[in-house]
Amino acid sequence: MPGLTVKLLLVDGSPTGMMTAEIGNWVGKALVVPRAQLAELASRPEAGRTGIYCLVGRDPENPTREVVYIGETDTLTGRLSEHNRDAKQQFEFWTRTILIASKDENLTKAHGRYLEARLIAMAHAAGRARVINDRRPVPTPLPESDREDMEQFLRHLEVLLPALGFAFLQPAPQVATPSPGAHGHQPLFLLRSKGVEAKAREIDGEFVVLKGSTACRDDVPSSTARERREELVTDGKLVPHAQNPEWLVFAADVPFDSPSAAAGAVKGASTNGRLEWKESATGKSYGDWKDVELQKAGIKAEHAS
Repeated sequence: MPGLTVKLLLVDGSPTGMMTAEIGNWVGKALVVPRAQLAELASRPEAGRTGIYCLVGRDPENPTREVVYIGETDTLTGRLSEHNRDAKQQFEFWTRTILIASKDENLTKAHGRYLEARLIAMAHAAGRARVINDRRPVPTPLPESDREDMEQFLRHLEVLLPALGFAFLQPAPQVATPSPGAHGHQPLFLLRSKGVEAKAREIDGEFVVLKGSTACRDDVPSSTARERREELVTDGKLVPHAQNPEWLVFAADVPFDSPSAAAGAVKGASTNGRLEWKESATGKSYGDWKDVELQKAGIKAEHAS
């Protein structure tokens, strides 16, 4: 996708208050509103249109992960009021609301149901958040032209929401094995410790531990990686090794925010991933490899006198 311009408006001038977000010629518009400001949202014209809403917050059981509920409605304020009362307390996590509507007011009920079903499916596929919808609806049948319009609508949302700090739609990194002699690909990094071996690549700003990598079964009590490892075990992405009871194995490619977070998940201990991960072709540490890449780009480190 070519470069895009995201337009943000802080409605009340506060970085933590209501904001609107648009992309270039996209027909959609997103509003992000703290749960405490639902009354202000009710006065917005977008709240009276057919649209999609997402209730987002941190997982009370695992603060490193988002929880999201996705819905569609013609009467947003009434629906949010119902959720806000939340007699069953299933929305206790909810701290921010995302409303997604159309600037041209051409979204119909059928469009809304299609978008709701696709967004729920996309959030599950991304695997970055706990989706609490009780069901996975099937997309409403639409004419081919309308369906393509909605898919284009969704492609813009895949870009916009991560740019606003919501990761639940961000697709999993696509890991491709480079062909021999290929240029410009990210190198393979290795981490070996206590018999386990993990492989990783840096893709689109994330450090991705590859499927099939092994990890230590036990955590060091003081490890900062414990919560993330527990999450991976719960999600079935880190499973017992079939042959060695002392190991776990990555059942999927798993992205991390940094090499250190990835190394911690592999070793079960807090560690410096910039030193632990080694570039497979040269044996350089990740940190040394990165320094070389920066020097190639004309960026040189300044040493304090």
